[in-house]
Amino acid sequence: MKNDRLILVSNDDGIFSNGIKALAEVASEFGEVAVVAPDRQQSAVGHSITINEPLRAVPFKLESGLMGSAINGTPADCIKLAHDQLLDRKPDLVLSGINHGSNAGINIIYSGTVSAATEGTILGYPSIAVSCVEFGEDADLTGCMEAARRAISFVFKNGLPAGITLNVNAPAGPFRGIKWTKQADTRYTDEFEPRVDPHNRPYYWITGRLEILDQGEDLDVNVLNTGYASITPIQYDLTAYRVFKEMSKIDI
Repeated sequence: MKNDRLILVSNDDGIFSNGIKALAEVASEFGEVAVVAPDRQQSAVGHSITINEPLRAVPFKLESGLMGSAINGTPADCIKLAHDQLLDRKPDLVLSGINHGSNAGINIIYSGTVSAATEGTILGYPSIAVSCVEFGEDADLTGCMEAARRAISFVFKNGLPAGITLNVNAPAGPFRGIKWTKQADTRYTDEFEPRVDPHNRPYYWITGRLEILDQGEDLDVNVLNTGYASITPIQYDLTAYRVFKEMSKIDI
């Protein structure tokens, strides 16, 4: 069964990232791996796609010996192009990551990593995004790899409902366990630092801090703070069903 599987691996940190090498290594335990990823850093591009310039796919060999394609586009571009042109058969699973930096809370909507997995879900494939809380390229990814391994095993055993993506986050370092979580209600308090370039032209550099707006032991951010990995089922259907029924009774 393993030999019949094809697993598509992508990310938003680029094909040179340590995280994608680690995720491809885990994926290879479950089947044949195809790597299709951006040729450069594409963090925080969300679900953007390229429409004003051509996309190019350049063959690339990872240090592990795996062959892949480097794309001059976004994470969502990579999944779309792999689906339509680059793969000789349809994948059994789409993986995105391992991202360097948390994609819990509000980060989900900014994340190119999560968007690559979500694009896989849109195209009808079971899909998982995997992120490490630590940003450093030299972060210890062993716990993230084990969290990914358990999420992959779960999906191959149980499947996923249509429209659902799994968002996995884990601290750096050894694996301590993984818990099902909800997305925490968070937001950034943005600060734009004014600067001046060498040509005396003003520009702004964004900084800020994350605010947690709710509390609960089953929230992704809080679970991560206890040292456990989090796994959150998310969906791309943004309809606010909780208020739709009442609002639809009101004429506009």
